[in-house]
Amino acid sequence: MKFGLQINQFTWPGGPKMISQHLANVARTADDAGFDSIWVMDHFFQIRGLGPPEAPMLEGMTALGYIAANTERARVGLMVGGVHYRPPGLWIKATTTLDVLSGGRAWFGIGAAWNVHESKGLGFVFPPLKERFEWLEDTLRMAHAMWSGGSGTGEALEGTHLTATHLVNSPQSLSKPRVPILVGGGGERKTLRLVAQYADACNIFGRSPEFVRAKLAILREHCERIGRPYDEIERTVLTGIDLEHDSPDATVERFGVLGEAGAQHLIFSVSGVADTSKLELIGAEVLPQLR
Repeated sequence: MKFGLQINQFTWPGGPKMISQHLANVARTADDAGFDSIWVMDHFFQIRGLGPPEAPMLEGMTALGYIAANTERARVGLMVGGVHYRPPGLWIKATTTLDVLSGGRAWFGIGAAWNVHESKGLGFVFPPLKERFEWLEDTLRMAHAMWSGGSGTGEALEGTHLTATHLVNSPQSLSKPRVPILVGGGGERKTLRLVAQYADACNIFGRSPEFVRAKLAILREHCERIGRPYDEIERTVLTGIDLEHDSPDATVERFGVLGEAGAQHLIFSVSGVADTSKLELIGAEVLPQLR
């Protein structure tokens, strides 16, 4: 089993001038504690359930570059990128840059997005869901072509919305055979079909073991339909813990049950993560037991 830290809040002591110091401390502590991956959200406003829209929120790709510079081992990625926020070519070039500068530690996390409020608030075009899924598939097809051997295919790509004439990617990613692709979401008809066809990992919410098991069964069906081995796909699950209420032993038990349901890579937020002693406790008492 693998473990990832999702950093989903930046309302930290000292205000904006201290965010960089706290983020560096959190990232270094997670890296040292044995987390396999570190993730930030791809949002521009804070999302419902975590705070008001005006709460501090960092742009994701820039934050990942900073995290990569302050870590040595953990992979870094967006949980997950909103496909309409960047054109497909920019998605691939930016993620390749992150991979090269991190020494081959990038994830490419992407999904169809949902937060219409922040898109309209900042003037991003927010296409209908059907069109966002079409853009997602165009982007995934481009990712496969540009992360092919050498410096990409060099060929043209004609997608549903995308026309690209020369798919060159230099420098090429250090991750081989490509930067691993994670498609977020549990939509049974479209999202999990795209996972089966294009991705190296899925990401679904860890609402319950039954929920995880049911979604993974649908993913298996999509894999069987297209003839892809189900075990090629890394099954990641997103959840969270609050050590003020959940003891390390209780967390081990809950995470273990999610693992029994099929989760291979648990990605979780930690309430009050600016207090890095919580990450040290997880590294000492939670991760070793689960491994």
